[in-house]
Amino acid sequence: MNPHRQSTNPNWMKSRFAGALLRALTKIRAQKPSSCSPRDVFQRYRRVKLAADKSLVFAVGLRRTWSRALLCKIRNQERRRKSLARRIKTQPIKKCEVKEKMNGEEDDIGQANELRKLVPGGESMDLCGLFEEAAHYIRCLNTQVQVMRSIVDLYST
Repeated sequence: MNPHRQSTNPNWMKSRFAGALLRALTKIRAQKPSSCSPRDVFQRYRRVKLAADKSLVFAVGLRRTWSRALLCKIRNQERRRKSLARRIKTQPIKKCEVKEKMNGEEDDIGQANELRKLVPGGESMDLCGLFEEAAHYIRCLNTQVQVMRSIVDLYST
Protein backbone atom coordinates (compact mmCIF):
# COMPACT_ATOMS: atom_id res chain seq x y z
CA MET A 1 0.00 0.00 0.00
CA ASN A 2 1.18 3.51 -0.77
CA PRO A 3 2.50 5.17 2.47
CA HIS A 4 0.94 8.52 1.50
CA ARG A 5 -2.43 6.82 1.05
CA GLN A 6 -2.07 5.16 4.47
CA SER A 7 -1.58 8.50 6.20
CA THR A 8 -4.79 9.90 4.68
CA ASN A 9 -6.93 6.80 5.33
CA PRO A 10 -8.56 7.36 8.75
CA ASN A 11 -9.56 3.68 9.17
CA TRP A 12 -5.97 2.54 8.76
CA MET A 13 -4.84 5.01 11.37
CA LYS A 14 -7.72 4.11 13.73
CA SER A 15 -6.89 0.42 13.69
CA ARG A 16 -3.17 1.02 14.15
CA PHE A 17 -3.79 3.49 17.00
CA ALA A 18 -6.38 1.25 18.68
CA GLY A 19 -4.07 -1.77 18.65
CA ALA A 20 -1.17 0.17 20.14
CA LEU A 21 -3.37 1.85 22.75
CA LEU A 22 -4.99 -1.41 23.86
CA ARG A 23 -1.57 -3.06 24.26
CA ALA A 24 -0.38 -0.10 26.34
CA LEU A 25 -3.54 -0.07 28.48
CA THR A 26 -3.14 -3.81 29.12
CA LYS A 27 0.40 -3.18 30.38
CA ILE A 28 -0.79 -0.31 32.61
CA ARG A 29 -3.51 -2.49 34.10
CA ALA A 30 -1.05 -5.31 34.81
CA GLN A 31 1.47 -3.01 36.54
CA LYS A 32 -0.31 -2.24 39.77
CA PRO A 33 -3.63 -2.95 41.43
CA SER A 34 -5.89 0.06 41.21
CA SER A 35 -6.87 2.10 44.23
CA CYS A 36 -9.06 5.16 44.55
CA SER A 37 -6.67 7.58 46.23
CA PRO A 38 -6.39 10.89 44.37
CA ARG A 39 -2.66 10.40 43.86
CA ASP A 40 -3.11 6.96 42.28
CA VAL A 41 -5.95 8.19 40.09
CA PHE A 42 -3.77 11.07 38.86
CA GLN A 43 -0.86 8.72 38.16
CA ARG A 44 -3.13 6.39 36.18
CA TYR A 45 -4.46 9.40 34.27
CA ARG A 46 -0.90 10.41 33.35
CA ARG A 47 -0.02 6.86 32.28
CA VAL A 48 -3.11 6.64 30.06
CA LYS A 49 -2.41 10.06 28.51
CA LEU A 50 1.18 9.06 27.85
CA ALA A 51 0.04 5.76 26.33
CA ALA A 52 -2.44 7.61 24.10
CA ASP A 53 0.22 10.06 22.92
CA LYS A 54 2.76 7.30 22.22
CA SER A 55 0.13 5.26 20.39
CA LEU A 56 -0.79 8.26 18.26
CA VAL A 57 2.86 8.78 17.31
CA PHE A 58 3.14 5.06 16.54
CA ALA A 59 0.03 5.18 14.33
CA VAL A 60 1.19 8.21 12.35
CA GLY A 61 4.88 7.40 12.23
CA LEU A 62 7.74 9.85 12.26
CA ARG A 63 7.05 11.40 8.86
CA ARG A 64 5.24 14.35 10.41
CA THR A 65 6.98 17.16 12.24
CA TRP A 66 4.42 17.21 15.05
CA SER A 67 4.79 13.48 15.70
CA ARG A 68 8.57 13.74 15.96
CA ALA A 69 8.22 16.74 18.27
CA LEU A 70 5.64 14.93 20.43
CA LEU A 71 7.91 11.90 20.76
CA CYS A 72 10.82 14.16 21.70
CA LYS A 73 8.61 15.90 24.29
CA ILE A 74 7.58 12.54 25.78
CA ARG A 75 11.21 11.43 26.06
CA ASN A 76 12.25 14.75 27.63
CA GLN A 77 9.42 14.54 30.18
CA GLU A 78 10.54 11.05 31.19
CA ARG A 79 14.12 12.26 31.61
CA ARG A 80 12.99 15.28 33.64
CA ARG A 81 10.80 13.11 35.85
CA LYS A 82 13.74 10.81 36.63
CA SER A 83 16.01 13.78 37.23
CA LEU A 84 13.41 15.43 39.45
CA ALA A 85 13.05 12.26 41.51
CA ARG A 86 16.81 12.29 42.11
CA ARG A 87 16.80 16.01 42.99
CA ILE A 88 13.94 15.62 45.47
CA LYS A 89 16.01 13.12 47.39
CA THR A 90 19.05 15.42 47.50
CA GLN A 91 17.86 19.03 47.54
CA PRO A 92 14.69 21.14 47.67
CA ILE A 93 13.26 22.46 44.43
CA LYS A 94 13.41 26.20 43.86
CA LYS A 95 10.18 27.95 43.03
CA CYS A 96 10.20 29.73 39.72
CA GLU A 97 8.59 33.05 39.04
CA VAL A 98 5.81 33.23 36.49
CA LYS A 99 5.88 36.28 34.27
CA GLU A 100 2.54 37.83 33.43
CA LYS A 101 1.57 38.12 29.80
CA MET A 102 1.19 41.63 28.59
CA ASN A 103 -2.18 42.32 27.03
CA GLY A 104 -1.38 43.38 23.54
CA GLU A 105 -3.21 43.74 20.32
CA GLU A 106 -4.27 40.41 18.80
CA ASP A 107 -3.00 40.34 15.25
CA ASP A 108 -2.20 37.64 12.74
CA ILE A 109 1.32 37.15 14.07
CA GLY A 110 0.02 36.74 17.61
CA GLN A 111 -2.53 34.15 16.47
CA ALA A 112 0.13 32.26 14.51
CA ASN A 113 2.34 32.25 17.61
CA GLU A 114 -0.54 30.86 19.67
CA LEU A 115 -1.01 28.10 17.09
CA ARG A 116 2.72 27.37 17.21
CA LYS A 117 2.38 26.73 20.95
CA LEU A 118 -0.45 24.24 20.41
CA VAL A 119 1.12 22.13 17.65
CA PRO A 120 4.11 20.05 18.82
CA GLY A 121 7.19 21.29 16.97
CA GLY A 122 5.30 24.32 15.66
CA GLU A 123 7.89 26.78 16.95
CA SER A 124 10.27 25.92 14.11
CA MET A 125 7.77 25.88 11.22
CA ASP A 126 6.94 28.45 8.59
CA LEU A 127 3.32 29.58 8.42
CA CYS A 128 2.27 27.35 5.50
CA GLY A 129 3.88 24.26 7.05
CA LEU A 130 2.34 25.16 10.38
CA PHE A 131 -1.16 25.18 8.90
CA GLU A 132 -0.61 21.81 7.19
CA GLU A 133 0.78 20.20 10.34
CA ALA A 134 -1.97 21.73 12.49
CA ALA A 135 -4.66 20.34 10.19
CA HIS A 136 -3.10 16.87 10.24
CA TYR A 137 -2.61 17.02 14.03
CA ILE A 138 -6.28 17.95 14.53
CA ARG A 139 -7.41 15.05 12.32
CA CYS A 140 -5.21 12.67 14.33
CA LEU A 141 -6.50 13.99 17.66
CA ASN A 142 -10.06 13.58 16.38
CA THR A 143 -9.27 9.97 15.47
CA GLN A 144 -7.74 9.46 18.91
CA VAL A 145 -10.92 10.72 20.59
CA GLN A 146 -13.15 8.53 18.40
CA VAL A 147 -11.14 5.39 19.17
CA MET A 148 -11.01 6.11 22.89
CA ARG A 149 -14.79 6.72 22.95
CA SER A 150 -15.32 3.42 21.16
CA ILE A 151 -13.17 1.62 23.72
CA VAL A 152 -15.07 3.20 26.59
CA ASP A 153 -18.42 2.33 24.98
CA LEU A 154 -17.28 -1.24 24.41
CA TYR A 155 -16.23 -1.76 28.04
CA SER A 156 -19.05 0.18 29.67
CA THR A 157 -21.89 -1.87 28.17
